[in-house]
Amino acid sequence: MAFGPDRGWAVGTEGAARNTPGSLLMLRWDGAAWQRQTLPGTGWQGELLSIAGTSPEKVWAVGRDASGGTRLLRRDGAAWHECPPPPGVQLSKVVSGGGETCLIGTRDGEQALLRRDRSCWQELPVPPGSVYGLHVRAADDVWAAGATAAGAAVPHWDGQAWQQTIVYGGPRSAVGSVPAVSPTEVWAGGTAGFVGGPPGRPIPPLLVRWDGETWSRVTVPTDFGSISSLAADGSGAPAWVSVDGSQKWGPRPPGSSPPLIPGPDFLSWNGQSFTGHDEPAVAGEGQSRTLRLAPVPGTEAVWSVGRANGPENSVVRRILRFG
Repeated sequence: MAFGPDRGWAVGTEGAARNTPGSLLMLRWDGAAWQRQTLPGTGWQGELLSIAGTSPEKVWAVGRDASGGTRLLRRDGAAWHECPPPPGVQLSKVVSGGGETCLIGTRDGEQALLRRDRSCWQELPVPPGSVYGLHVRAADDVWAAGATAAGAAVPHWDGQAWQQTIVYGGPRSAVGSVPAVSPTEVWAGGTAGFVGGPPGRPIPPLLVRWDGETWSRVTVPTDFGSISSLAADGSGAPAWVSVDGSQKWGPRPPGSSPPLIPGPDFLSWNGQSFTGHDEPAVAGEGQSRTLRLAPVPGTEAVWSVGRANGPENSVVRRILRFG
């Protein structure tokens, strides 16, 4: 998450092992370097899952402690404070936009959505299926990304009810990121249902676009992988796509099975077509996983935050920047 060239945030965990919980990790970008942040009063081990805010003075972070309990933190512009989470809800993500802040989670195994209303959290109706991501333009203009038994779904909330649309049918289809530029320009990314294929059955990426009348699938220059994040440029138009596990069909020598080769990790959109970009190699480390994009307001730069395999089966944090 970034508020400008000298205000960025990244969260996660470090030091976690199979039988050892990790320590909370929160980093802040000051325009020159990432600085580790202290979290007084937290006193628990676990991980931070998500961070979002409407302004530098109103930032929220969702976490999970070593026993699986939900934790909720808030920054008031000067310091972080732990707040009681909504009762009975296991939180997974916090999303902000249009002056609004919303939470995604589950309660008793069922999906739960909540909206911040002054000093308390108010329940939002939940659309059918699962919700993995939200884009909030206003209290009465919320787009959700998710899935149902019928396929990848993008519901829209108009302040009164959800209107559900299946944007791509088929088993194992889902979308998790849904930036909405305007009522006639919405994108959604995830994975497309796929049956058969090579060993391991990798799943193709799914990118769809709404023009105000219909949803249409957008071709991307990679054959397999999951679109994990979409980022906009300074005008709010889609500019970047990240692809986890990106793979392409390779050359097929006579008499051999078609091999898979690495595909582009990032795709930049110029309004007409995509250009593929590979992440830089890091000595002793593998490729990134769980790529999450954060555009930097007022610039053409974008951050990518994720993790990668490190030496001796360790997991290391990975932060990349373009521009």
